[in-house]
Amino acid sequence: MPDYPQTHRIKSKPARFGLFHRALASEFAGNGLLVFAVLLGIVVVSQLIRLLSDAVSGVIAVDGVLALLGFGAMNYLPVLLSISLFISIILTLSRCYRDSEMVVWFCSGVGLARWIRPVLWYALPVVGVIAMLSLVLSPWALQKADEFKNKLESRDDVAAATPGTFRESKQADRVYFVENMYAGSNRVSNVFVQSEQNGKLGTMVARQGLQETLPNGDRFLVLLNGTRYEGVPGQRDYNIVEFERYSLRIDSAPVKLAQPWSRTMSTPELWRNRTTWNLAELEWRLGLPISALILALLAIPLSYVNPRAGRSLNLVLAIVLYMLYSNMISVTNAWVGQGKLSPGIGLWGIHTVMLVITALIFYRRMALFSLRRVLARKRPHPPGEAGAGI
Repeated sequence: MPDYPQTHRIKSKPARFGLFHRALASEFAGNGLLVFAVLLGIVVVSQLIRLLSDAVSGVIAVDGVLALLGFGAMNYLPVLLSISLFISIILTLSRCYRDSEMVVWFCSGVGLARWIRPVLWYALPVVGVIAMLSLVLSPWALQKADEFKNKLESRDDVAAATPGTFRESKQADRVYFVENMYAGSNRVSNVFVQSEQNGKLGTMVARQGLQETLPNGDRFLVLLNGTRYEGVPGQRDYNIVEFERYSLRIDSAPVKLAQPWSRTMSTPELWRNRTTWNLAELEWRLGLPISALILALLAIPLSYVNPRAGRSLNLVLAIVLYMLYSNMISVTNAWVGQGKLSPGIGLWGIHTVMLVITALIFYRRMALFSLRRVLARKRPHPPGEAGAGI
């Protein structure tokens, strides 16, 4: 029977491994999206609880919760994507070990090093997104969040008042209470205002009120059909005055300028103004995509699972290594900011150490596989078994 041409054999391998790569990348992406959605949901819920608590206590305005939530979530995206990338690779390859797919690939000549290519094919686009978020979008989101907070703090007392709660004015000379505020209009209902003037305490209540702005820009809270009680606390000589219209001047605080700090500065600004803390922040931003790529490679040997022993041990080891790696990056950045460590060592030292650890784990895992293959070939076959002596 004639042999097939050599060209047919050469063309069959790229098609087979192309399908192998695409199938792995598809499973990587599915697990990654699932892990990312879970982590993002946890972060959003925790941030929402904190922001709602601040809104109820009057620290921030209720209408600013969603905007601050969006800016805060964008700041966490690089770290969440890095964790999702690491966990998705471990889950996928652990499943291959558990279902004995790895044994089939190893027996067909696909060694552990051949898994680097499909992992990089999946990881490099994610690392690019992490780099863009870390270097560009995260500092922009933090800067916009600071500007938004300053704008909310500069609002006048009536606009910043929360219906159903007492609120002190910024000058600490008045206390406001508004029961209802009508959206789309400048009217409020059931207003309570207490102020102190010339040693006397004045309290005003009115069923309705409205905000007026004069042509010169001055703003007033006008109380309609109310009563004013004025006197000295502890004495009986109170003056009670009923009025149809009473105007209170509303003092607007000037908009605060956002104070520049390293986390809100753009990446080019950090490079131009190279103080120790700016360099530490720059190293943090550069370290996120670098660490994500190293963790993606580290996940290949860490995903080994013995089907007889379960997969808990490798997951625990992966979590411990990730936490150690992340904490050491934070520690080295703090040392760079304090001037205890040079920027070059702070940037590349911990990543080089982690890369060496990855190479050692790779070498150890490949050496064990080679040893098992040699022992399997030397194992004697029973008499009469097909393939004995091979």
